[in-house]
Amino acid sequence: MSKLYGFIKLMRPVNCAMMGFAVFVGAFLAYPHFDLNWFNILCGFLTGFTFCAAAMVINDYYDRKIDAINEPQRPIPSGLVSSKEALVLMSILIIVGSLFSFLAAPYGLRCFIVAAISLVITASYLTVGKRSGLPGNFLVSACVAIPFIYGSITAIGTVGLNVVLFASMAFLSNTGREITKGIVDVKGDSVENVKTLAVRFGEKTAAVVAVGFFMTAVALTPLTWYLDLVGILFIPFVLVTDIGLIVCSAFLLLNASREKARKIKNVILLLFLTGLIAYLFGALSLSFL
Repeated sequence: MSKLYGFIKLMRPVNCAMMGFAVFVGAFLAYPHFDLNWFNILCGFLTGFTFCAAAMVINDYYDRKIDAINEPQRPIPSGLVSSKEALVLMSILIIVGSLFSFLAAPYGLRCFIVAAISLVITASYLTVGKRSGLPGNFLVSACVAIPFIYGSITAIGTVGLNVVLFASMAFLSNTGREITKGIVDVKGDSVENVKTLAVRFGEKTAAVVAVGFFMTAVALTPLTWYLDLVGILFIPFVLVTDIGLIVCSAFLLLNASREKARKIKNVILLLFLTGLIAYLFGALSLSFL
């Protein structure tokens, strides 16, 4: 039982379930009806779940020597799971996830290609991108956006324009948040030679760049309404998101301190949720109202 517990802990099932849910959201945004191909959606959820689990295993395998010092209770350094067993588990998860992606007929090949790209991006960040600064920020944001794109493909075989806009908003706002996190972690990152914008150019410059990403995300939302991709319920929720991003940006420009940046990055996460709700209700109201 302890071995099974080690495998489960290594996979981080809560994170994996969130990734699978993002795939479902992407599918529903692309086709906001209750007669979705639920088998494809289930396959998409399980692909997102298993590939995310594989990524978690890759992370712990790659960081096993550091974790032996900083996090000795984790499955690999604690001995619950050996390095070899972790690699076997990772391989099984990738194979299973690939099979689920192919089962999403008739779009199996497209699903597999997107899922494989997602796994490569995730592995690139976990192995080499963490210390790269802005390129690493882009990799994280791509990992946030791709599940929605993947979900759209499982539902309709392509990427709906509203999904493109939402995924773009998610990418941009998350990149701004990652840069803001760099301001919070600037002291530790300097010691560890993590090349964030805050470390390389200072907190003020990092704040300006982060705000640029936030404002670009805000600028995309009227386009969604202008193109008639969402209904009336989109407006109240997206106003909360946009006004929140604007206010956070103003505060960050006025005060790019570590304490202020920490508060702002937490608020941005909540605003991402309201943005998601805006697109979901916008799609629903367009279909049913």
